[in-house]
Amino acid sequence: MTELTPAQRRAFRADAHHLNPVVSVAGNGLTPAVLKEIDHALQAHELIKIRVYGEDRNQRDLIMATVCAELGAAAVQHIGKTLVIWREKREEESTASAPADKPKKAAAKAKSAKALSARRGIASLTNKAPKKTHWFAAPPKSSRGGSGH
Repeated sequence: MTELTPAQRRAFRADAHHLNPVVSVAGNGLTPAVLKEIDHALQAHELIKIRVYGEDRNQRDLIMATVCAELGAAAVQHIGKTLVIWREKREEESTASAPADKPKKAAAKAKSAKALSARRGIASLTNKAPKKTHWFAAPPKSSRGGSGH
């Protein structure tokens, strides 16, 4: 299970605010098929919401812990019946091509949680504020010599 810093957790919570749940856990609980769907959703989106139907909060906590432990994800938030989970995208292993056929990269392009949180607004707090403009403008000058009435 991945641990997040408070700043990263705050940034991920803000990013997840507008998301809709992509996986639902209902009466059958956390089955292998549901875990597989959660894994696919994490690979596609990195940050997902899971809707858990059930009245027992302890059961929802257990589901969150199980998902994070099984899939190597980080728990971002548990609010009501909604769980927010993050996991960095994994490199996809292709069985069609041999490793020797792939060109070697000088630096890995994997995103870290730190880089994601910086890109999503944590670093923008240190940037300079934009230049302020006035909301009013001077009235246009008339080309005629009259008073403009």
